This record gives sequence, structure tokens and C-alpha cells, in this order.
Amino acid sequence: MIKIPPYLKKGDTIGLVCPAGYMPVERVSECIRVLNEEWCFTTKVGNTIGKQFYYFSGTDEERLEDFQKMLDDDEVKAVMCARGGYGITRIIDRIDFTKFKKHPKWIIGFSDVTILHSHIYCNYNISTLHAPMANAFNNEAHPDEPVGRGDKNEFLQSLKNALEGKKIKYQCAAHEFNKKGEGIGELIGGNLALLTHLLGTESDSKTKGRILFLEDIGEYLYNIDRMMRQLKRSGKLDKLAGLIIGGFTDCKDTERPFGQTAYEIIKDLIKEYNYPVCFGFPVSHDKENLALKIGIGYKLKVGKNKVMLEE
Repeated sequence: MIKIPPYLKKGDTIGLVCPAGYMPVERVSECIRVLNEEWCFTTKVGNTIGKQFYYFSGTDEERLEDFQKMLDDDEVKAVMCARGGYGITRIIDRIDFTKFKKHPKWIIGFSDVTILHSHIYCNYNISTLHAPMANAFNNEAHPDEPVGRGDKNEFLQSLKNALEGKKIKYQCAAHEFNKKGEGIGELIGGNLALLTHLLGTESDSKTKGRILFLEDIGEYLYNIDRMMRQLKRSGKLDKLAGLIIGGFTDCKDTERPFGQTAYEIIKDLIKEYNYPVCFGFPVSHDKENLALKIGIGYKLKVGKNKVMLEE
């Protein structure tokens, strides 16, 4: 049985860290304000917020120490990664999860944080939260207008709802590439490049009987084809309960066109499978990024006119 960390209540502390790429302090300030003033949580800011060591938010040792402190801090009830980028794979094997196993807490983030989600699920069977990070609280379209509570932003609101223990029930419009059907299983997944990167490691999750979701950003189309074929050849797509394809944003092509879109590539690669498949689900590197609890049992129902994903 999956272990579910305690849900948060008003006044609980959320730790903010940067275990991967560099994040300026000013890009985190609105997130802190909303968490404290509007969502009524307390925040504890790690030493890696605003710290820079070339590409990273500190040396490997500094990032490891900062994350470990938040993981072991009894006061901290959830750890939000301020951003992704690259870097968690450099420290994952040195993180000590001994105390975390006995007293789990929510680990929040996406992109490079996929490594933490997969590692924690497959080694400790503890649920984590694939969800928006600090940058999502910034209003890019109108920077002088704060995002606020999130009641007008369903994606931020989905994070708050998940942290407070509200049951997840999402729906989205049907896509022409969808495969109708119904599947029930534990939900796993995240960034395609990171999941492919984890194949054959101690952080590689089993997929049989699970609902797998995938998303990515900025990849060449031929590389999406290559990574999907790697998942297929390794058996990761064979016996799923369902497949959810999220956003594949800012895809790039070569001088000689590959000849297919990202969704067309995936559609062709999974055509022999009989499980339900949903394309265009709002989980992505873009603003459409609903919070998803990793490891929790879900029902995926892909119908003619809409798709339902229910905890």
C-alpha cells in the first residue's frame, strides 16, 4: 500500500529549496507571499534560494545539504522545489531517506523533480506531488498584478487542494488521437527525458498495471521518437493500465523535417496497445499543469467527448 504523507493545515511549514538549477530570489518572492499571506501556511527558505554556482543553485554539496535539512526538519511538513532544470541526478544517491521513511512529507515539483518522484515511489512507496513550482506564482502576462490566491488559476488551486487533502477529480476535452476505455491503477510518470534517463537505475519505477503520464519541453522531434522507442523497447509501455500524454511544448525540428509532430510520433508508437490513452491532458511545462499525486490509485476514463481522471 502506498504511504500518503500527512496533508497540510493552516500554519504548517513549507520548505523552499533549489536542488537543481539556479533561481533568483525575486522569482520566488511572490510564491512565498501567497503561501504565507493568502494560503495561510508558513515558509522556511533554504540556503539554495538565490544562490548560484555556474548553472546550479550551489555546489552539489550545498544543494544536498540544503535538501537534506528540509527533509529531516520536523517543523517542515512539505518541501517545494522552487525550480527544476538539471542537478538532482548528481545528488540523488547521497540523499538519506531514513527519517523521511518514518515521517514522510510532501515533496513538490516537476521537470527535474521527476527523479525524486520516481526514486521515492519505487524505493519507499511514498506518495509525492507532481505540481507547479515557485515560478508558477508569477503573473507573466501582467507582472504588476499578483496571481493571488489561485481561485482564478485552476492549476495553482489544484496544488493547494492537493496539499489540503481534497480528492482529485479532473476532466479535459477529448482529443482526436485518444483511445477510449477505462483503466484503474497507481499513477506514475513525469518528464519523458528524465524517465528515460532513469531506466536501469535504482530510481526506475515499474509500470505494469500503472497509469503512466508523460510530458516534456524543448526537445527535438527525433529525440522524442528516440526516447519513446527506448521506453517501448524496455517494456515500459507494454502492460499499462492507461497512458496520459500531457504537453510537449516548444518542440524543435531539424533542417530536414522529421515529418511528424510529437503527438503523431507517440500515436504511431502505441497503436498496438489496447489500454485507454489520453492526449492533451493539462500537465506540462506550460501554465497548464495540474497537481498529480504520484503513487495514488486513480481511475482514467477516456470517453468520446471528455476524459476523466479521478482519485
